[in-house]
Amino acid sequence: MNKSKKNQRLKKRSGIPRQAQPVQDLSSAQPVGHAKSRWSLLLLFIGIALGGVYLERFLRAGPEIPMFTYKMVAEHPHDPESFSQGLVLADGHIWESTGKYGNSKLRKIELETGNVVNEIELDKAYFGEGLALANGKLYQLTWKAGKCFVYDLDFNKINEFEYDGEGWGITFDGTELMVSDGTSQIQFFDPATFQLNRVISVHHGHRRIPRLNELEYADGKLYASQLGSDYIYKIDPRDGSVAGLIDLTGLWPTAERPNEGLLNGIAVDAKQRKIILTGKYCPKIFEVQFEEVTR
Repeated sequence: MNKSKKNQRLKKRSGIPRQAQPVQDLSSAQPVGHAKSRWSLLLLFIGIALGGVYLERFLRAGPEIPMFTYKMVAEHPHDPESFSQGLVLADGHIWESTGKYGNSKLRKIELETGNVVNEIELDKAYFGEGLALANGKLYQLTWKAGKCFVYDLDFNKINEFEYDGEGWGITFDGTELMVSDGTSQIQFFDPATFQLNRVISVHHGHRRIPRLNELEYADGKLYASQLGSDYIYKIDPRDGSVAGLIDLTGLWPTAERPNEGLLNGIAVDAKQRKIILTGKYCPKIFEVQFEEVTR
């Protein structure tokens, strides 16, 4: 089968554009001089090709699953200097955890205006990561320190827990906190004690899904972004099987992203049926709807 027919077959099967987002963001290199510019373009094209290969292999790894795209509802302002690591959306406000040593914060922000209502800074020893709202409390992970800080909604720290390994994304399903650590695994913790209850491995057929990052829970499913791609995986939290794939290609064009500019941030307000997305150093909050691709 020639390459053209193979790509047409993949496009028909997946319902998404042939040039999928690269597995690693290679478009953020800042060219200096013509030689470096040519190398940057070459790396970008290689990244796009690798993204297509990854998608094809992923689709072949297991049973056919629903494919989704997005419909833009609205755009809201977001601090372009915010290294966004975790989002929570409730009652018209965003709670955001940001990263980087010496610049990690916990913020409360007005969705419509982007105005910061409240903010605290983490100690310089901590790199902020995922954020979840559970039983009226905010749980903020740290990257390598093995600590989860617990706050009330006025940002008073009321507890802290320790855990093994790295902390990436976190969300709450109404009973347990679900945590990612940059691998294919999702860990389930008791929110009262932070005791580890169980672990699942996210997979599609025989293929495990690596680099799981920011998490959100809605309508009985776990949604996980993947570091270095513009995909969100819809996951069955009972066994870790992938139940759908959401393609966000074009939502935040790679040509508009600064260095380290990656999509990273999912939040759902179940009451108002709102879904918002953003990224590290992204100047916008994207309010979207997910729509299944008709095949």
